[in-house]
Amino acid sequence: MPKRFSTARGREFGDGLRAAIANTGMTARAVAELVGWQEAKLSDLVNGKGGATELELAMLLGVCRTPPQERDHLMALFNEANLKGWWQDHGACTPIRPRTLIEHERVAKKLISWQISLVHALVQLPEYARAVIASCANVPDDEVEERVEVRTERQTILRKGLKCHFYLHESALLAPIGGHEVMRAQLEHLLRMAARPYIEIRIVPLSVGAHAGLSGAFDMLTFDKYEPVVFLDSENSSLIIEAPYAVKSYERVVEALDEAALDAEQSKELIKRLLT
Repeated sequence: MPKRFSTARGREFGDGLRAAIANTGMTARAVAELVGWQEAKLSDLVNGKGGATELELAMLLGVCRTPPQERDHLMALFNEANLKGWWQDHGACTPIRPRTLIEHERVAKKLISWQISLVHALVQLPEYARAVIASCANVPDDEVEERVEVRTERQTILRKGLKCHFYLHESALLAPIGGHEVMRAQLEHLLRMAARPYIEIRIVPLSVGAHAGLSGAFDMLTFDKYEPVVFLDSENSSLIIEAPYAVKSYERVVEALDEAALDAEQSKELIKRLLT
């Protein structure tokens, strides 16, 4: 088997190129023949072994009738496919469908998340998500419902058994986001999620005071075939951290949060108390 890309850029390029080929309705062999390649050359390009120039890639995308926006995206990724670390500037606000994050969640083995002020997107009820998204200063009103729908779609990966460890600060459970009824429903939903064998919810109580997670929220994703990555999000940009020494620093934060947090059963009891 060819070695696949080992970076976030490379994996997104490979997945995008596979989709472009699939959208032609032809086999990879037929597409390769149209551009005068051996099928092995196309396979190497898709799987991260190189073997093609930028001009050849442009020809391939032309044969695939790739839409201009997607063509430009793949061309931009091509020359940086092997660079670790990636700052994505999203413009006015985060895209409706955060492509890189969604693709990495789809192939991940485990998600470890730390959230200070919000319940994680993968365990948000639509009503809670709607309140969060509608409050964003840079999200147009006519995008709110589409963003809620996309966020809900992302949660289908939980049904596939993605192992999740959600660390939450207690303050994230206290703010009545969407109103008291919505927040109550959200807390009940967290208890249902915590009952699943592949989901663990751990609460860092207010009484802990200062703790290792004060520097901000993050998601760490681990994989069977790739090195772990860390995702950091802000209002209109995101950072994908891949350098081993940097990822290791977040692993130390997780270790410290593990010590500070209530265990899984204690965390469930805290949520139940907030419901009374």
